[in-house]
Amino acid sequence: MENIDKSKPVLVTGATGYVAGWIVKKMLDEGLIVHAAVRNPDNKSKIGHLEKLAADSPGIIRFFKADLLDEGSYAEAMDNCELVYHTASPFTLEVKDPLKELIDPALKGTRNVLNQATKTPSVKRVVVTSSCAAIYTDASDVHQTPNGILTEEIWNTTASLEYQPYSYSKTLAEKEAWKIAESQNQWDLVTLNPCLVLGPATNPKTATSESFTILKQLGDGTLKMGVPNLGIGVVDVRDLAQAHFNAGFLPEANGRNIICAHSSSMLEMAKILHQDYGDKYKVPSGALPKWLLMLIGPLVNKSITRKFIRNNVNITWKADNSKGRKELNMSYRPLQETLHDSFQDMIDHKLI
Repeated sequence: MENIDKSKPVLVTGATGYVAGWIVKKMLDEGLIVHAAVRNPDNKSKIGHLEKLAADSPGIIRFFKADLLDEGSYAEAMDNCELVYHTASPFTLEVKDPLKELIDPALKGTRNVLNQATKTPSVKRVVVTSSCAAIYTDASDVHQTPNGILTEEIWNTTASLEYQPYSYSKTLAEKEAWKIAESQNQWDLVTLNPCLVLGPATNPKTATSESFTILKQLGDGTLKMGVPNLGIGVVDVRDLAQAHFNAGFLPEANGRNIICAHSSSMLEMAKILHQDYGDKYKVPSGALPKWLLMLIGPLVNKSITRKFIRNNVNITWKADNSKGRKELNMSYRPLQETLHDSFQDMIDHKLI
């Protein structure tokens, strides 16, 4: 039960990231002082949009150089902060070395930031951006749960370094966060577990999240023959930023929190976009047969293995978002609004 002083600065790690950009915007719009931890504060192409957000808001932004793998590098940025948002963690499915590209930044980065929180006397609360990937690997996992629905009590037990290493990285990182939190009594930990995050970017030209790859493929003709009917959850990045704000400043916020607006599927998303954009763009409106995906999937993308197809295609996905609604006062945008705003934003910036 922490009351955070809004006159004190708030730290956001990985501040140039897709989700972090909207968190920073929310904090600035609320008139807060944001300490933005970034790898290179001198790279204007990466931080320029954040400077503009600050110029157009009542808040103040200060940039600090920090690196996930550089122990102690967050000390200056964290000084005098009561609230720390740890969002920095890579989200990519195409990796050559999962240990180096995913596991180390996620696990060692979490350790680095949270150990620094314990060394910084001002820190009262840490909010970690985890993921539903720390709860499940495949849609088939949902059907192994007691009630056929994902809840905060469930942990991912099926991901590994060899299979779905991104999910494995998020699981290891969140478990490490809870381990560190339980070893001290200075600050409390709140974790947010969002599903697939969509919505416009604060800096579309340099956005690298896997979310944009999915939307791009829905619009550029890659999937014009049909989509893999994958069961997934979707949340708007702007709603997720609100969830971070509430998780930081509501004294009663606690534990893990699934942040998911819609239990959906790639097919439902494609149909919505086809309805709005099908006359101008090669947006699919139907699903590829599972047998065909089993044949061509591994040839098109090495991460689309037969095991992945077997465990995710034509399987419904469902998560219980009641804790976030009740304890974090969350409400969510309609799926059509999220998809329309995301897709139009990419068109406007000539990314599709």
